[in-house]
Amino acid sequence: MALVIFVVLGAAAMLQMQSTYAETTYIVGDSTGWTRPTATLFPNINFYNDWAANKFFQVGDELVFNFATGQDDVAQVTETDYQSCTTTNPIRTYNDGPVKFTLKDAGDYYFISTFSDHCSAGQKLHVSVNRDINSASSLVPTLSLVLFVSVSLLFLL
Repeated sequence: MALVIFVVLGAAAMLQMQSTYAETTYIVGDSTGWTRPTATLFPNINFYNDWAANKFFQVGDELVFNFATGQDDVAQVTETDYQSCTTTNPIRTYNDGPVKFTLKDAGDYYFISTFSDHCSAGQKLHVSVNRDINSASSLVPTLSLVLFVSVSLLFLL
């Protein structure tokens, strides 16, 4: 009987080890929001990419671009259009702020503001999205559970 309780408690503990990762919501630019860089506000032309540099973006994460409708926009663009600040052929433009954008696939995403000189002033963002780590990280506890239950059943038989 003690062995059965041990097996049940062990299996429950292993199931608890299986962690699920919640999607993360990132406020682009944090308290600065999505706005045109200026010499007085934040003179760093790489502000948004510096902001993204220490983040680990995953599939399912959400970017929130905070701006006032009519005062700015955000456009998803190709890498070429991002590099050249070309605003004429966006993948999609969002005009009503704030914008919530879900990172649905692994890969690179490029965003710019299409307002006058905003992109050339540094209002542009590149994020690299990693594959969802849920499937790989939950595999180890799952295999551990299978191994534990198998060994426990051997002792029961």
